[in-house]
Amino acid sequence: MGVCERPDAKRSPNGKRYDPERLFLPPDDDLAPNRPGETLRVRLDTSRTGRLGLVLARLLGRRPVEDAWRRSLAAERLVGAELDGLAAAGWEVVHSIALPGDAVVPHLLIGPGGVFCVAPEPVRGAHAEVGEETVRVAGERHGRPCVRRVRQAAARCAPVLTRGCGFLVRVHPVLVLVGAAGVEVTPALEDVRVLREDEVAGLGALGGALHPDRVDRVHTVARNRRVWLAA
Repeated sequence: MGVCERPDAKRSPNGKRYDPERLFLPPDDDLAPNRPGETLRVRLDTSRTGRLGLVLARLLGRRPVEDAWRRSLAAERLVGAELDGLAAAGWEVVHSIALPGDAVVPHLLIGPGGVFCVAPEPVRGAHAEVGEETVRVAGERHGRPCVRRVRQAAARCAPVLTRGCGFLVRVHPVLVLVGAAGVEVTPALEDVRVLREDEVAGLGALGGALHPDRVDRVHTVARNRRVWLAA
């Protein structure tokens, strides 16, 4: 019998199976209550740069990192709300999963269509050219390594979930370009799905990859903060 078919698993009144491990997860280790952008909120709340320092930096033509955090936070809130809206179709989502080091998985979407590592990238009304490793945004000198980052994040998630679940879990990288005026994706990019924010809800139409019991099992493992310590 597979891990997701545990005989001691219980069912809610609506018939959905719940693994007992979920019921006894300590609150400090449960990532399910995380809101979209939780990690960025903490960074902003603990930033030592005061309001006056931010204004001065902007006047001097500098780009405070806090401004980038706020743009990313807005993007994660927007995409997170779209993902949360897929719950009625049998999808689960865990937001702001911190990995060892500075890496963060903004959203992990789990449902009938599989498991997806979803990373929003704010583009602010510019045209974006998506390559195999980077995104080049009109008006910016250097490409952003967000394609490479989401691919690496998905690759780190897969073995963690596979070990925790006891069955193979594939994690697919998804890059969401928020606010892009136009998007051009190189045909050579085959392993990373690239979306705009208004296309995120379309992920809910995917199916045929995970049985509901396995969706529940993957979610139970993914929401446990401690399993990510080995990522």
